[in-house]
Amino acid sequence: MAEKKGAKKKKGESTLIVIGGHEDKEGEKRILNEVASRVGSGKLVVATVATESPDDVWEEYEKLFRELGVKRIEHLDVREREEALSEGCADILDGASVVFFTGGDQLKITSQLGDSKVYQKIEDLLEKGGTIAGTSAGASVMSATMLISGPGDQSPNVSEAIRMAPGLGLLPDIIVDQHFAERGRLGRLIAAIAQNPRYLGVGIDEDTAIVVHDGKSFEVVGSGAVYVLDGSKICYSNLAEEKDARDKLLTVFDVKVHLLAEGYGFDLQERRPMEAQQLAKAS
Repeated sequence: MAEKKGAKKKKGESTLIVIGGHEDKEGEKRILNEVASRVGSGKLVVATVATESPDDVWEEYEKLFRELGVKRIEHLDVREREEALSEGCADILDGASVVFFTGGDQLKITSQLGDSKVYQKIEDLLEKGGTIAGTSAGASVMSATMLISGPGDQSPNVSEAIRMAPGLGLLPDIIVDQHFAERGRLGRLIAAIAQNPRYLGVGIDEDTAIVVHDGKSFEVVGSGAVYVLDGSKICYSNLAEEKDARDKLLTVFDVKVHLLAEGYGFDLQERRPMEAQQLAKAS
């Protein structure tokens, strides 16, 4: 297994690895290494709940993680909610140190796992200092409120629907969007936080991840960038204007944007970016 380049994990510290999708599977595999390096003496559970092709996706990730030195890997394959409610299905998580959610449809994850025995064990794992990772839909679902859809290739109109729904709640007060620069999703994430400026917007490029430490801070890993949108100082938007203005482009004042590359991070409590030396002190 390649040597881990990120900050060392503290004993008992819970970790989220939130991946923007299309992580490198052929070269250095920087992000998958980040996941594999946290398995230790436990096991890795690959959850294919979101995908339409669970067998193919499981086969791909099992091969990749074994190549990275992970010895114990199991498949969490939930296709009906009834399965997630059973003890037998939840038992797959016994002894796990890492759970990895693949991509697909984030609504499938919440509708199949929400408030189930499987989800309870995932929460228990995190509380005991385990790691939950997810790519693409598996990243968006970590938010308390997750983005489902919305225009990503143009500036949003006031009337254009940004669809959101409850997520797994592992990242409270944060809305995650993935495939960010590649699919031009800046406008839709601004629209999402304009609906509730209390939330922090985090847009993650492909082959890029944030590694969140105990919900307090994160560091950036990978070849792309992470955009952090802070709407707490928004003083005006035209979202709530009269109906005759609904076809206008969205207008928002005073959104703060941070752009972070690998080696930088973010203090979620202070809402401030962190440089490399600050990350080293925090670890």
